Amino acid sequence: MHLQYSAYPHKLSITPAALAVPLLAMLSSMPTQAHGAMAIPVDRVYNCFQEGPENPKSAACKAALTAGGSQAFYDWNGVNQGNANDQHQAVVPDGKLCAAGKDTFKGFNLARDDWPATNIAPDTNGQFDFLYRATAPHSTRYFKFYVTKNGYNPSQPLKWADLESQPFCTITNNVLTNGHYKMSCPLPQGKSGRHVIYSIWQRNDSPEAFYSCMDVSFSGVTTPTTWKEIGPVRAQQDLPINSKVTFRLFDSAFKDLETHILTLASGMTGASQWPFYLAQKVNAASQYVKVGVLDNSGSIAPVQSNMDNRVYERSNVTADYSFAIDINSDTDGGSQVDYIYPANIASYKAGTIVRGSDGKRYQCKPYPYAGWCSQSPAYYAPATGSNWRDAWVLFS
Repeated sequence: MHLQYSAYPHKLSITPAALAVPLLAMLSSMPTQAHGAMAIPVDRVYNCFQEGPENPKSAACKAALTAGGSQAFYDWNGVNQGNANDQHQAVVPDGKLCAAGKDTFKGFNLARDDWPATNIAPDTNGQFDFLYRATAPHSTRYFKFYVTKNGYNPSQPLKWADLESQPFCTITNNVLTNGHYKMSCPLPQGKSGRHVIYSIWQRNDSPEAFYSCMDVSFSGVTTPTTWKEIGPVRAQQDLPINSKVTFRLFDSAFKDLETHILTLASGMTGASQWPFYLAQKVNAASQYVKVGVLDNSGSIAPVQSNMDNRVYERSNVTADYSFAIDINSDTDGGSQVDYIYPANIASYKAGTIVRGSDGKRYQCKPYPYAGWCSQSPAYYAPATGSNWRDAWVLFS
């Protein structure tokens, strides 16, 4: 078995799950429209999708699954109102902000104080880099960012009156790079502990708008942190002894900067264990990043968890690094492939290996991403499609 986890700008972390999923069932669960959601800090719906649409890990995501079913998880990039046209309070009722007023996403309106939260703090310039995963580019009228008022009670459904009346950041022009909008904003003053940041992306070429609830924890750091997050490390399954887990760091041109290889021994193979030991190895040797949990002092330390470790680069770095985590649990069988892409495209499923037009081998990602492998080559052809990394990993 060879799987790959990756993060911006390739993809946020991908967790292997059950591979034997009927293709038709997978396709019926795929979103009919793909637009976007906030990736850093991670949107509530997108986070639960990353945990696993059919078997999420956190109590809050499990409750959302029970309340609304798994379809909303797959449709993480469609939390929208088609006719908003800047009239957001008119089309999104109180208590339904995180679902954009849609019944499909009702599970994400649940009033809870345990939604997984991202620790955030300003960088050395007093800014925070918000990262929006855009699966379809649109002309932007604005992104607006609001935050809950001090004293906000998460045990009550989120209302418009719970948000500060004015956005703390408004972005009116941005550039799509590697499938993401990156927006640097000053963080709101006087905030500490848990809050919700609410973002609105109003299109300029349509009345449509998209909405994101981000559960965050303001770290309380009194001096600006020297680190900024570039993506989470997540795992959903144990691995066999002697598996090789490889952390690969890339520069903004996707060239390799560093490679750190961990061979799993006894006591290191659990889904909450190997990310911890991998983080330790990276932290001991990397010149560019650290892996772990950012605390209130600005320090980063790994924890034994399948969800909580994140990768950070120094905030004064101008290049955008990205990373991938390759997992090899056995030998890969030489140079054999199942198909020369796009031959027999309709039969592609999780684990299918194809040879792309560049001569390299690519493997179809695990559920829930496998359904995209058999879709339009314009978007998903290995190495050349605009969204190919949603479906494939380079197989070596």
